[in-house]
Amino acid sequence: MPESDTFRKSDQNAPPALFATEAAGLEWLAAAQGARVARVIAHNATSLEIERITSGNADRAKASAFGTALAATHAAGAPNFGAKPPHAPGPHGFIGPTGSPLPMAYGEWSCWGDFFAEARLLPYLRMARDHGSITAADSQTIERVAARLTAGDFNDDLTPARIHGDLWSGNLLWSRDEAVLIDPAAHGGHPLDDLAMLGVFSAPFIEDIYTGYEQHRALPDEWRQRLPLHQLYPLLVHAVLFGDSYGTAAARIARRFI
Repeated sequence: MPESDTFRKSDQNAPPALFATEAAGLEWLAAAQGARVARVIAHNATSLEIERITSGNADRAKASAFGTALAATHAAGAPNFGAKPPHAPGPHGFIGPTGSPLPMAYGEWSCWGDFFAEARLLPYLRMARDHGSITAADSQTIERVAARLTAGDFNDDLTPARIHGDLWSGNLLWSRDEAVLIDPAAHGGHPLDDLAMLGVFSAPFIEDIYTGYEQHRALPDEWRQRLPLHQLYPLLVHAVLFGDSYGTAAARIARRFI
């Protein structure tokens, strides 16, 4: 593939396994044959090269088609909650900026509530406290939600999905023909984890994405009411990386679920 048809990102200070982990995530998502994923060309310890996506505009039809395709990706499944992409090299993944990513735990949880509390909320809550990005009172509020999660109060009968894991609007590119996934933190998770993250920074035509998704895959009856619960994780990650306004936002949501 000619150089002009590829995109290369690099960072000499990146964790040694970062780009191999991202490549493994892209390839695992692509293997689902659902949503289009930027094709991996090459990677090494300091860089990742993928196909270049020709920019287009978002519209309702593309958004609906993406929702349907994302549902197919999720339906491809994962062995358990917290499962890592098969070729991911390390004991944990990464989430956050290339130059300063945070570790993201892999593991083998059978229940989503346990997984979300133990591997997604509490680790980043501790980091946020260490960074002074959340107050003691707000931290206690989120801990109460984590206790409800581990008690199984929010579990449902959905099996682990093959999720992108960092699906904010900036990691969803709009080509001339369709939406394309980049920069995953892929793992086995709950489908609402991806759908909720799309709403954190308002992906375009998000209602059409949701409609397209539901045309392919059923969601729990109260899924819209549950979306904010799933947003606690990315908000806590942002609290660690970008400051206390996100810690405050996370606690505001958490109060709905205690």
